[in-house]
Amino acid sequence: MPKESRGIAPLLTKALERILPPKWVKRYELFIYSAGIEFLAIEYLIISMLLSIIFAAAVFIVVPNLRYSLLTLVAVFIGMAFAYPYWRISKRIEEMEKHLPDAFFYLASSLRAGISFSEALEDLTTAKFGALTEEFKRVVSEVKKGRSTVEALRVMAVRNRKSPIIYRSLMIIIEALERGAPMSDVLVYVANDVREILRIKQERKASTGMQMMFFIITSGFVGPAIIGIVGKLMSLMIQGPAVAQIPTVLNILLGFVIIQAAVSGLGIGVIREGKFSAGIKYSILLAMMGALVFQGMKYVNLSF
Repeated sequence: MPKESRGIAPLLTKALERILPPKWVKRYELFIYSAGIEFLAIEYLIISMLLSIIFAAAVFIVVPNLRYSLLTLVAVFIGMAFAYPYWRISKRIEEMEKHLPDAFFYLASSLRAGISFSEALEDLTTAKFGALTEEFKRVVSEVKKGRSTVEALRVMAVRNRKSPIIYRSLMIIIEALERGAPMSDVLVYVANDVREILRIKQERKASTGMQMMFFIITSGFVGPAIIGIVGKLMSLMIQGPAVAQIPTVLNILLGFVIIQAAVSGLGIGVIREGKFSAGIKYSILLAMMGALVFQGMKYVNLSF
């Protein structure tokens, strides 16, 4: 056997390359690239799979229950492959959007001082705007390697397409650069527009705080606790041959708790940010919280 084909990782790589559609792999690669994860799509999927197998094996050693091991396997894989990159993207985008107006004002003031747009971009890389500064550093680095400023900014826009605010703002600036518009005025206009959008988003989040808390309390704690108590009472009261059906019923109730929590999380995303995809992180957290509360009710003493 050739040396390069030995080991689990090369075999998994070849298997995934054959199974996964190339179009999906490219989209997933852009997804983890936007999260700042420096791995190829197949490599990161393999790392997620191996970690999930390790955690599932550890759970099986501690609690020799195949169901818990399978749940751990799925949860760790989803968490590593999708939830963690999504969380990184969300935090990064939130930080970048916060600093975007100040960065554009900074660029506008540099242009009014009489320097070129490329020099203003390079000057911006010395400012402290967190993740946004890192993005502009990448733009400047690409320009120095020979890519045009417009093309480098377009790549930055695609890289941060998860944020409509950043993508739209950069596309306006790119169009202004291509048409030769007065860039300092355009930057000030875009900065004010972004600041107003962020203000509206903040007001929306503040005004929907109570609805969010209601969803979290009912779907993450109260609902699972009540359903868990009902399941506990059933297991105490049912006698005879029907006892054998109790585990199946409890699994159905657990599935209902998880589905309800996931739907509630999506609802939070729609209420707070106006899109279902924004609720994925809430769905995952509520599903985990609901499942833990439901399972915890097994250990509650209900004897009277």
